[in-house]
Amino acid sequence: MGNDGKFLYKNAGNAGLLDLLSPFPGRVLDCGCGAGDNARILSDRGWRVTAVTIDPREQAAVAEFCESVHLADLEDGIPSSVEGTFDAVVASHVLEHLARPERLLREVRERLKPEGVLAVALPNIAHYGQRASFCRGSFDYTDTGQLDRTHLRFYTYRTAIQLLERNGYKIIKVMAEGSLPWWKARRLTSFKVMGRVDNWGVGRWPNLFGHQSLLLARPRHSVDSQ
Repeated sequence: MGNDGKFLYKNAGNAGLLDLLSPFPGRVLDCGCGAGDNARILSDRGWRVTAVTIDPREQAAVAEFCESVHLADLEDGIPSSVEGTFDAVVASHVLEHLARPERLLREVRERLKPEGVLAVALPNIAHYGQRASFCRGSFDYTDTGQLDRTHLRFYTYRTAIQLLERNGYKIIKVMAEGSLPWWKARRLTSFKVMGRVDNWGVGRWPNLFGHQSLLLARPRHSVDSQ
């Protein structure tokens, strides 16, 4: 998504979310593409990327990875300048920035091919770090993270699932990405062991230890017709 004009936010991309997509690339719509971190990964994997952003600086930054980049506010849905249908639509940390995500989700259903999928990443407001902060009476907005000051909606692992299901999607796969609060114990434990325990703990209690929820879904009618 676009930002408030203070900085151009860049990161390593959301590989965990993109790994949910088919290994056989096609045409993908990257909603709220940011500075192009996900578009770069998708392009490298052979996907033909169309992107949408609200920020002209992001539009310029992502252009090298895309067939086309459209400048629009996703609060108003997919812009009419975006043509055709897609094998996949990616919404990585986008829906929480919208007051009415239902409109975008409805329009995505109409733009997916019969076997097309929607990949969504949402921050988990029920993460243990946020719970501890709330228990201390703190609800302070930040520049990034679960309480990013540009977030308009907040989701847990469970309500992220409900958001898609209530808007006409069938969940194909859902997982949480996160880790356990090892603190100083990390110095005494091997990375391999920590990874195994993290995977077990986050899988067992995704709403507690997951910092983001990753979902892959199809429009319900396309699933039910199979």
